Amino acid sequence: MMKTIIAAYSGVLRGTGSSILSALQDLSWLSKSKVEKQLQIISVLQWILTFLVLGVACTVILMYILCTDCWVIAAVYLAWLVFDWNTPKKGGRRSQWVRNWAIWRYFRDYFPVRLVKTHNLLTNRNYIFGYHPHGIMGLGAFCNFSTEATGVGQKFPGIRPYLATLAGNFRMPILRDYLMSGGICPVNRDSIDYILSKNGSGNAIVIVVGGAAESLNCTPGKNSVTLKNRKGFVKLALRHGADLVPVYSFGENEVYKQVIFEEGSWGRWVQKKFQKHIGFAPCIFHGRGLFSSNTWGLLPYSKPITTVVGEPITIPRIDHPSQREVDFYHRMYVSALIKLFDKYKTKFGLPETEVLDIN
Repeated sequence: MMKTIIAAYSGVLRGTGSSILSALQDLSWLSKSKVEKQLQIISVLQWILTFLVLGVACTVILMYILCTDCWVIAAVYLAWLVFDWNTPKKGGRRSQWVRNWAIWRYFRDYFPVRLVKTHNLLTNRNYIFGYHPHGIMGLGAFCNFSTEATGVGQKFPGIRPYLATLAGNFRMPILRDYLMSGGICPVNRDSIDYILSKNGSGNAIVIVVGGAAESLNCTPGKNSVTLKNRKGFVKLALRHGADLVPVYSFGENEVYKQVIFEEGSWGRWVQKKFQKHIGFAPCIFHGRGLFSSNTWGLLPYSKPITTVVGEPITIPRIDHPSQREVDFYHRMYVSALIKLFDKYKTKFGLPETEVLDIN
């Protein structure tokens, strides 16, 4: 039995999904469906823990090793870290092997996550995808654009997606390398400028436009995006002549339940202070438990997430765009996002009367 479990675990690391099932099926007391469900839970749990604690845990461990007889190992890593410090700002270090791990397919099937293509994308252009809504953790954005689980490479051949996230994550040892392997980059001007101007064509920066502010209002049954005053991504698109692509993820807000603090309350005050000074807003949320969907825990609920990639908006290159030009293309983008939402909402479980709230 132990040999079987070891064989299954090695299959996860090698990315051979079929070997995982064949090994675990030797355990006669486990059915195929139960094995798959447990693998799905494990795959999601490892990402949630990565998202929440890997950076801090690796930093603490590294500092501890420095105080032991193995300090040379930590010193060598820190020296390499200094040498490699600017790599995230220069497109990172993606790994197709990591992006194709079998574990991501189990991650996809847990919800499940689905990617819907509506238009072709030209490989001689660069793009900025505006991803909405943020949700608690942006699980749909990660699965669709930082892995190959939903086939983004096959659906958009010749397009390299880069999911942009908080720059602070790339200051954390080990976590930074894990993120870069999936094609994740810092959401700052240096990184985006490099990818859109010095990395050739066929690049697609995926920006979760609403950011931390939007995550504070996400709750099941609510389709609301923070966009009215978010115009920096439009200005970047104009400066680089990168086409804007609206992306809406139906179901992103359904996978966690959150305590929503009213404006003016002490809870919202604390969240905004964190957002202003640290870059993220702490949310009080819960999903299901590890062993039962009827208990609370960190695992998200198994709700479908369907990400629809809309029609690209052709953007001219303007080195120094005026506010009037930024406002004009921002209005075009908002209109395209609403049109995309209205066209697909009934196909993915929403009533015809549902309206996308733009804040």
